[in-house]
Amino acid sequence: MGFNIMRVDNGNRDFQKLIVFLDEDLTRRYGPIQKHFAQFNKVDCIQDVVVIYAEGIPVGCGAFKPYDTETVEFKRIFVSAEYRRQGLAGMILRELEMMATAKGFRSAILETGVLQPEAIQLYRKAGFEIIPNYEPYTESTNSVCMRKTLA
Repeated sequence: MGFNIMRVDNGNRDFQKLIVFLDEDLTRRYGPIQKHFAQFNKVDCIQDVVVIYAEGIPVGCGAFKPYDTETVEFKRIFVSAEYRRQGLAGMILRELEMMATAKGFRSAILETGVLQPEAIQLYRKAGFEIIPNYEPYTESTNSVCMRKTLA
């Protein structure tokens, strides 16, 4: 099966559709508490987005936004359940890292949840290390924050 990554922006319809699926997945995992995190997942200020396609079908996405002058925050990383375990999330991460590096950023941070062990494993495999929770997650016991220095 052929996969293709496209760089798009936050208005891309396929990206919008995928993040609805992501939010549904997170709500299944975390229940009502996920509503609290929705405020941190808005994409209106995110311009750097990738969508991965399998034979023309959108199956995964990811994005980043500046956190400070040297650091980006990776957001909305998702692969549809039926396409997981094929290396697509790693492809998304590598593309986001290349984009961020090209814009001069030196590191990336991200937040994931304690009920997403597969995501934590993916990020560790990609070179991310667990760090103390950063704002706005400092008080969250459901959050796992991670950081990576970009090449």
